[in-house]
Amino acid sequence: MEVRNCKDCGRLFNYLSGRPICPACQKKLEEKFAEVKQYIRDNGGATINQIAEANEVDPKQIKQWIREERLVISDDSPINIECESCGAPIKTGRYCAACTANMANNLGSAIKKPKAAPVKQERDTRDRMRFLDKL
Repeated sequence: MEVRNCKDCGRLFNYLSGRPICPACQKKLEEKFAEVKQYIRDNGGATINQIAEANEVDPKQIKQWIREERLVISDDSPINIECESCGAPIKTGRYCAACTANMANNLGSAIKKPKAAPVKQERDTRDRMRFLDKL
């Protein structure tokens, strides 16, 4: 185990994995997430800045939840984030559908299928007559 300082409050805690924040700050963040999720359900037309102000959350944190696909925004909402590859507007995740398909194709072509090993044909020696050379 590793001991670290919490990024939010500065307290020491046993760090296991993930974001380097203490359990108390993690709990507060999860409570804020629940508030934001409920606010979005109640106010479908709100922008990220309106959601952030109403719930006292950083807009970057809301975008992070959208990128992690924890928050899914409806199609009629004005909220958009940018595809990390091409910059196209998307509603959830990190990449648009076109970039996702392009990456999948590139990965598929990068993985080479193993070639079948040529089969060696062994000589059949059962039915042949052998002669010994005698001097």
